[in-house]
Amino acid sequence: MSAEIVADADPFVHPALFYREEEAYLAGTVPFVRAGLAAGEPVAVAVPGDNLKLLQTELGRSAESVQFLDMTQAGRNPGRIIPGVLRAFADRHANGRVRIIGEPIWAGRTEPEYPACVQHEALINLAFTGRAVTILCPYDAARLDPEVLADAHATHPVVVDGGRERTSDTYSPEHVVATYNQPLPPPAGAAAFTFAADHLAGARYFAVGQAGELGLTGWRLDDLALAVAELTTNSVVHGGGSGTVRVWAEDGQVVCQIEDGGHLSDPLAGRRPPQRDQLGGRGLLLVHQVSDLVRIHTGQGGTTVRFHFGP
Repeated sequence: MSAEIVADADPFVHPALFYREEEAYLAGTVPFVRAGLAAGEPVAVAVPGDNLKLLQTELGRSAESVQFLDMTQAGRNPGRIIPGVLRAFADRHANGRVRIIGEPIWAGRTEPEYPACVQHEALINLAFTGRAVTILCPYDAARLDPEVLADAHATHPVVVDGGRERTSDTYSPEHVVATYNQPLPPPAGAAAFTFAADHLAGARYFAVGQAGELGLTGWRLDDLALAVAELTTNSVVHGGGSGTVRVWAEDGQVVCQIEDGGHLSDPLAGRRPPQRDQLGGRGLLLVHQVSDLVRIHTGQGGTTVRFHFGP
């Protein structure tokens, strides 16, 4: 891989890096970081902890000029990576080109998390169109399934494999977003509460009570209450005036779901940092910030937002 990836007509550059061992990982990432630093470009690295340490060690004193984030924490919910990691860094350095290494998909990702990860990778292209930003996304080709690598070709216009860059023949981020916008699997054993404008407090109390019985406590319970309040209000104002909240336990987490008759027409809803003087429009963004995972299905028949809370 060359140390410098040059943009074409669009100043935004979004390559995927396939690696199979530490040497290939370092060969694809370290020159990318060093070239950015040499050009005076702000550089951030958001990757899982082991790779974070690997890069910090290899960069030596140069690491002091790089912002590092553990993606297993900052990007535990893929829906908050664009506003909370990528845009947060790029917006602080808006006067020139910015470089970021972002690794949102790793072998430890769970099956429910994966669709949200793929949609995130696809939406990066929409979120940064026209901006002087380069985001390099490493993929562990030795441990990830072939389907994951196929999706990487669909979400990245350029793929770097074995040190060679090539244009992806299957690049189609809009198709990926649509493909993964599927009805969510029905929950088993969920308690349900139907609400309208005069039942918003009741919906919140119901969800908090159910989540507490399932073992959620402290600030996690407060976060769930906040998320439910935001989404049920959205349902009343924008989703047809009513909805249903469901709560259940799944794989050691408490899961809550809000269904209504509304339709999300903006694929980046909840993924844009708010403007300083913005009034409203922050509800879904807040849900992404406080939840461990958010899954969304939207269509002309309605919208379902499912959000997970771990211990």
